[in-house]
Amino acid sequence: METTKFLLSEKELPESWYNIVPDLPFELDPPIHPATREPVGPDAFTPIFPQEIIRQEVSTENHIPIPEEVRQIYALWRPTPLFRARRLERYLDTPARIYYKYEGVSPPGSHKPNTAVPQAYYNREEGVRRLTTETGAGQWGSSLAFACRLMGMECTVYMVRVSYEQKPYRRVMMQTYGAQVHASPTDITQAGRNVLAEDPDTTGSLGIAISEAVEDAVGNEDAKYSLGSVLNHVLLHQTVNGQEAIKQMEMAGEWPDVVIGCAGGGSNFGGFAFPFLRENLKGSRRTRFVAVEPASCPTLTKGRFTYDFGDTAGTTPMMKMYTLGHSFVPAGIHAGGLRYHGDSPILSALVHHGFVEARAYPQNPTFEAGVTFAQVEGIVPAPEVNHAIKAAMDLALEAKEAGEEKVIAFNLCGHGHFDLGAYERYLAGELVDLEYSEEEIERAVAAIPG
Repeated sequence: METTKFLLSEKELPESWYNIVPDLPFELDPPIHPATREPVGPDAFTPIFPQEIIRQEVSTENHIPIPEEVRQIYALWRPTPLFRARRLERYLDTPARIYYKYEGVSPPGSHKPNTAVPQAYYNREEGVRRLTTETGAGQWGSSLAFACRLMGMECTVYMVRVSYEQKPYRRVMMQTYGAQVHASPTDITQAGRNVLAEDPDTTGSLGIAISEAVEDAVGNEDAKYSLGSVLNHVLLHQTVNGQEAIKQMEMAGEWPDVVIGCAGGGSNFGGFAFPFLRENLKGSRRTRFVAVEPASCPTLTKGRFTYDFGDTAGTTPMMKMYTLGHSFVPAGIHAGGLRYHGDSPILSALVHHGFVEARAYPQNPTFEAGVTFAQVEGIVPAPEVNHAIKAAMDLALEAKEAGEEKVIAFNLCGHGHFDLGAYERYLAGELVDLEYSEEEIERAVAAIPG
């Protein structure tokens, strides 16, 4: 029987996270103060993060040890399986060999606990009693709620309003883990009240929800803020995924010609791709890397590479990244985890310097790809990962036309069991494809200070 599933033992779970920063052939631009435009040091993050997280955020160490308690919790679902998508290959009639890493086996159903668990652990170790956060689709919020419950901590989640309404079972999952969940923007923070005063019917955005969560954390001594994507320490924690995938690809006797991941803030893509990308940076491989985003939130493909705030209210230091402008409110597409105005500074710099390419798709073609994948491979994917599946299928068909035996690998970062309302709308022909013009992007970017 042909092998389609590649498994590692619990003993092969990575003992450290991989930090790509020391291997980058360029310097990352530092965060800056919005008023002085001068670089800010680690102290700027002290009001919202614990010291160990700050240390990891600015670390220049290649490998950071994973605490044993965190590894024990990881072992509840890790190492995760790698599959060869043979049925999809036959459906596409392609010579390409397609592999996917399946992160939907975690208790919350996505890759997000890879960073939620260590973030909760480090906060608990420094005496923090409650974590605040934002969430789009709800996968991050449910993961942090899960991690806080295991660590005996409280959790407050500001969930983007459109997702709060579209995905009620994600909210219920968070509440089942014991979290308090608010539809953002709310009237309980000044940031939320300011937005509601301007637009009472707003669908919300991750930028707005971040502002609320940060305000909550800064205003309460027993609380800190926790972030599910974008910053260096988050992508660092996610590299358990890519490190496992390398070992599994070796079991299959393969190395990918193309590595694909969906991209919103960058944690899913970075965690899967960076361990592979290390080999390109060392000069030993020439793998192609493709980050895929929604056409209705085209940060990497239409955004500007410049300094901007990470949140709508402008409470964070400014970071050099691809951005659509911190005031940009994306359309209420069902891939809520990809609806962010900015992107990881590391991923943005890699795209800017040509190490990673970016492409964007409207949501209907991605759902078509997701339904096809479900019908031939059996897994109903999250709307976010449908973007990666669409790219993988397109590249496999390109290999067919060229008669090339490409090896394609992508990260299936979560299942879509709580997203069936989105599939229902797609199957009923009710989804709308939206794209933004250069003029609309320019207007949003014009609001960035400086």
